[in-house]
Amino acid sequence: MYNQRQIKMTEKKKLFVLCVALFCFMAVSAQQRMSVSSPDGKLRFSLKVTSESVSYDIDYRKQPLITNSLLGFSFDSGEFGRNLKAGKVQRKKIDETYKLIVGKTSSVRSRCNEMTVPMQERSDSGRLINLVVRAFDDGIAFRYEFPEQKAWDSYVMYDERTQFNLQGNPMALLMYLPGYVNTHEGVYSHVRYDKVARKRLIEMPATFEFDNGVAVAITEAAIRDYAGMYLVKEKGGLVGKLSPKLGQEKIKVETDSFPHRTPWRVISVADRVGGLLETNILTSLNEPCRIEDTSWIKPCRTTFTWWNGNVVPDSTFSPGNNFDTNKYYIDFAARNGLDAHGIYGYAETPWYYDDNFNFGWAGPNADVTKPIPCLNMPRIVEYARSKGVGIHLWVHWRPLYDKLEEAFALYEGWGVKGLMVDFMDRNDQEMIRIQEEILECAARHRLFIQFHGSSKPSGLVRTYPNEFTREGTLNYEVCKWDTLVNADHDIAIPFTRMLAGATDYHLGGFRALPRSEFKIQYVNPHVMSTRCHMLAMYVVLENHLTSLCDTPKAYEGQPGFEVLRTVPGTWDEIRVPLARMNEHVTVARRSGLDWWVGSLNNGAERNLKLKLDFLSDVLKLQGRIGSTTLKVTIIDSNIDGAKNLKTAEDKIKCQITKYQMCMACRACESICKHNAIVIKEDKEGNLDYRILDNKCVRCTECVNHYTAGCYMRKVLAIKRN
Repeated sequence: MYNQRQIKMTEKKKLFVLCVALFCFMAVSAQQRMSVSSPDGKLRFSLKVTSESVSYDIDYRKQPLITNSLLGFSFDSGEFGRNLKAGKVQRKKIDETYKLIVGKTSSVRSRCNEMTVPMQERSDSGRLINLVVRAFDDGIAFRYEFPEQKAWDSYVMYDERTQFNLQGNPMALLMYLPGYVNTHEGVYSHVRYDKVARKRLIEMPATFEFDNGVAVAITEAAIRDYAGMYLVKEKGGLVGKLSPKLGQEKIKVETDSFPHRTPWRVISVADRVGGLLETNILTSLNEPCRIEDTSWIKPCRTTFTWWNGNVVPDSTFSPGNNFDTNKYYIDFAARNGLDAHGIYGYAETPWYYDDNFNFGWAGPNADVTKPIPCLNMPRIVEYARSKGVGIHLWVHWRPLYDKLEEAFALYEGWGVKGLMVDFMDRNDQEMIRIQEEILECAARHRLFIQFHGSSKPSGLVRTYPNEFTREGTLNYEVCKWDTLVNADHDIAIPFTRMLAGATDYHLGGFRALPRSEFKIQYVNPHVMSTRCHMLAMYVVLENHLTSLCDTPKAYEGQPGFEVLRTVPGTWDEIRVPLARMNEHVTVARRSGLDWWVGSLNNGAERNLKLKLDFLSDVLKLQGRIGSTTLKVTIIDSNIDGAKNLKTAEDKIKCQITKYQMCMACRACESICKHNAIVIKEDKEGNLDYRILDNKCVRCTECVNHYTAGCYMRKVLAIKRN
């Protein structure tokens, strides 16, 4: 029998247990958790919302990659990130296929699971921000959306507090920058994560490789009407830092109306580092193409005479801002099938009037619509047109922006194909807006754009395919004044900067010297990498503007020049069969029926064994031209987006019928952007179907465009020829 004291003690214990249980229940109920996984189930994003914070985790195959990373903002109206409640989660599956006018692949399947989480303050203000998360098989992306709401319709943002707290101690490959106003150029550091310097700006993409081979790259997509982001390592890990408005450091982003949204914060993930190069996640996170007529958008092969110093042979004229110098290079372009000749000026003097006579700092009265008289631009334009060569102009961004519409209308009339827009040196919100304005205006006047001295791309090439390339990396121009760029530097680019998109690297130097013999010279510079290394760069790096920066004498009659004359500027498929971060990489790219393979190595000697098992046919054909029977064996069902073998068979049967009943509809002829297909019908109704080999680039658009093209006739004609 219990005495009174024992009974009281028992009741106290029960009360204590009840209180603990109630406390735990209240703590758990105060937390809200939700997650979204990739379609293949290997990649998961988990979100936790409490009264104190909002944080997320990312794991891949149950391996924690990023943990307990906080989300939030600092606005003029106060902090956002505490005392929040999550509303009803909305989910959807996305599975779409889209075409890229220029890109690493011509067709992209975008497949992900999306989760939208409304996050609203419990206070009277009730500010609401939606967190949108997309889980792809090859990465996680999230962004913040500011919907229309009664109590809040504008903001001044002081900080976006997005963290990326990596787990473990992976190897890091990244570049430090000196400040927010910069050329986005520098050397890369390859160190353990715990050795990454604190409180220094880090450029994105930044790449991390775990000991088990899993690789992660952090970057951003769809940067529009917002500031670009950097990373900084702080005590808790990596945190995003936005580029501030010019002239101060407090204000990062301003908007005077909702809806508004941030760029996507992207964490690409692969089980091998080479997989990071194959993803199209950035373009999949951007809007579809805004340009209605894209028939004029074709990759361009151009001279770039600034690099070699406008060198001309000993002759009756001197090099300079004159007709004869440009005629010499136009003739070279015409002889070798180049699309354009680049005009920048001479020495440090632009081709247009500039009262400052300095490339980097345009004078207050610089005018990009007024060529200097000695250049004789009308005569150059007319001569280039007579030779079938376009013009590629260099301009400083500021005087261009002052007369954007007027200048582009003038250039269109001259027959200019595109522009290098230089010395942007910023990625604050204002400069991001300016870049998009330039792309929009250029598209109206059928001009491609090459941004120089600019921030990284973010997949906007899907929306504006007239953006051919960007610099934003230390490249071979440096050989004119420094020794920083060599094979040991080059090998970092595919694993970092190129992950963001097309990379302008001033390629084409054909005169190489060993590092021990290299000497700096501003005119006729040398490079420190072999010619084979240089040729491989054209395949490994994505770039839709093929630049030939050396002299005609350095090219013509030289081994390897044919590669520069024929290497495609856009691709249908990419594979990366071999890669080791910051050591070597092999990239295989397909254009039409042709595969191009390039391997880059750092300065250490090594032997690589490459298997070509990725080279497989789509169809096996048995039969002959003109027969009414044709046996087709489907090897790869991935035909025009077919998701299974039956769908592929139905598509092929449709095309066989078209082939056997061809009525010269000319659909395939009209779909060809290169005018390579010619169909003629004689008086008796006989068809003469030809593919002009000198024009066909093997893009296979007539093969894949089933709604208008004729598949079997195209395949057999190529097979016959």
